[in-house]
Amino acid sequence: MYESIKKYMKVGLIHFMAYPATMKGEGPIEETVKKIAADSYFDAIELTWIKDPQTRKNVRKMLDSSHMTVAYGGQPRLLTTGMNINDLDESKRMAAVANLKDGIDEAYEMGASGFAFLSGKYLEETKEQSYQALIKSTKELCSYARSKGSMKVALEVFDYDIDKKSIIGPVELAERFARDMTSEFDNFGLMVDLSHIPMIHETLEENLLPIKDYIIHAHMGNTVIKDPSCEAYGDTHPRFGFPDSENDVDELTAYLRILMQIGFISEERRPIVSFEVKPWGDEDPDIVVANAKRVLDLAWSRV
Repeated sequence: MYESIKKYMKVGLIHFMAYPATMKGEGPIEETVKKIAADSYFDAIELTWIKDPQTRKNVRKMLDSSHMTVAYGGQPRLLTTGMNINDLDESKRMAAVANLKDGIDEAYEMGASGFAFLSGKYLEETKEQSYQALIKSTKELCSYARSKGSMKVALEVFDYDIDKKSIIGPVELAERFARDMTSEFDNFGLMVDLSHIPMIHETLEENLLPIKDYIIHAHMGNTVIKDPSCEAYGDTHPRFGFPDSENDVDELTAYLRILMQIGFISEERRPIVSFEVKPWGDEDPDIVVANAKRVLDLAWSRV
């Protein structure tokens, strides 16, 4: 593709993954957000909770002057606390939903256009009950988000048997879930992630084509799943080209091609497509981010 990628999508970066010291809502948040906001390669940034009110104000001020689109990832609010929004214990389910509602409040405070979350663990023998609990929780979240404004709510599709072991999950269940939700809520959609697709044991076509009408957000990343003994095994989002990993230039090229073919990446929509990359061990976050840019530039030139 010879035309600028910016014509077709907003290249984003997940702040709390690239700079994992900030994932729990603390750490060098302002300094690292400033790095991203000052980098014209990025049109979008994905934030998560920021516990200090003054830091939130300072970050909002930076982003207001940056001309960037902001999205909010609620996943760390669940993953770092062990909460599960499809928990069959009703009190625990309600606590998880309340946590994410607080995240929606914060997302609006930060000027975010979208809010993302993930489904929780489940047992095979009570899978349908967990599915119904997830429907109930997601309806509450979509209703709450809609009552406050026009923010979109996205469920990110994760692995179901390797690392996060989320109920959503395999494509047939993701499609069913999206169909059930969008029949009532027009502010709901799915988030797909290149790094998760190999973990779901599906090809790009198998994973993306059945849910093409429900995709509202996309991530670009990598994973290691060849063997549990491999370094960075699981949902760790190592840099592209990491040893024994699944994704590099060729895989990202194929992913972008399909996203274009199904009309997700387009001049009309210009959706957010963000890097989800995380330094492994003592790797420098800035170098990992530079790796991602180089891979995307080369992949886009081949689309």
